[in-house]
Amino acid sequence: MNIRNVFGILLLVLFLLLAFSGFFLPKKYLEPWQKDYAGKFDDPRMSLVAHGLLAANGHNLQPWKIKLDEYNNDIFYLYADADRLAKEVDPFARQTMISQGTFLEYIKVAGANNGYKTEFIFFPNGNYDESNLAESMKKLPVAKITIKKTTPKDFALYDYMFMPDTNRGPYKPLKPADAEISELLKYNTDNNILLRFFREDEEIKSLGSYIVAGAEIESSIHRIYEETKKILRINEYEKNKYRYGFSIDGQGDSEIKKNILQGLVTMLPFLNNEKAAAKVFMENAEIAATNTPAYAMIMTEDNSRLSQVKAGMLYSRLILTAHSMGLAMQPPSQVLEEYPEMKEQYNQIKNEYAGDKTIQILFRIGFPSQEAVKSMRQDVKDLMD
Repeated sequence: MNIRNVFGILLLVLFLLLAFSGFFLPKKYLEPWQKDYAGKFDDPRMSLVAHGLLAANGHNLQPWKIKLDEYNNDIFYLYADADRLAKEVDPFARQTMISQGTFLEYIKVAGANNGYKTEFIFFPNGNYDESNLAESMKKLPVAKITIKKTTPKDFALYDYMFMPDTNRGPYKPLKPADAEISELLKYNTDNNILLRFFREDEEIKSLGSYIVAGAEIESSIHRIYEETKKILRINEYEKNKYRYGFSIDGQGDSEIKKNILQGLVTMLPFLNNEKAAAKVFMENAEIAATNTPAYAMIMTEDNSRLSQVKAGMLYSRLILTAHSMGLAMQPPSQVLEEYPEMKEQYNQIKNEYAGDKTIQILFRIGFPSQEAVKSMRQDVKDLMD
């Protein structure tokens, strides 16, 4: 076989991999990241929702439902989507409720920039019945949102909403400076919330060990693998169809490399078996733990649904502020998840760092070594109830 034939075969294989990956398809799941996307809606409520769906959220499930008030064009309601619960890793829906807060804060920032004051009434129709949580989520809104037209103000943080909220890659060794930490701390004005940063070497080593231990436990549990597998989108066809969940492309990979990987897994699904997935998961956890210059925690005095929502709102504000400083963040959530196998690690980190408080969010923070990937986002209309 001459070199021309070999080259031709290689080109054919590459074309097949790209075709199976969906390389030639338009990426509809990235459209909401475009700045002009929200401007397509005449109803300002829909425009604000288009900003909200860019917010960080647990497992990229985007667990939000929106109901527009029929009689008042200035009012809409946010519900937690009971059909998007990660029941294995988030059995008490704590992360789901934090995701409601991240959404609300993005709405608030977008409103201020675009000339709308937003007012929130939390749980306007009462609190959930915890013994029948899913049904309560369907019936009871997390927040009633009222908008009032006001003078638009160029909000310094607005542009950073269109950056990926999470960077899972390695961070540079440089620690955030005192001035940067002070700027972030000033956004916590709630007496029920404690925001702490950790920059000492021993603290970083300790928290890194918790991250690795949590990842090791989670990667060994078959039912969690099955839950993750259900929301794993292995190619561009699936990303366009579902537009939420996880994807297999690695952080920082080139477009061609990403699509070759997707094509391989589409053609040969056994390559992404449980053992292989656990190996990649652990490798990423170890890279994160050994390339993090600082951590932070958002803790609350109680663990009420309102406290969870407010923790999420603070987290969104911290993300946007961190981006304005060139910093990145990532919340490795495993060690804070509340299922039986994680109980020992959860209790250890809580006792060591929080005492009688609840750690709502643990996150890495630092200067990124590579750009983050924009994750899938639904169409705004998919959120409408």
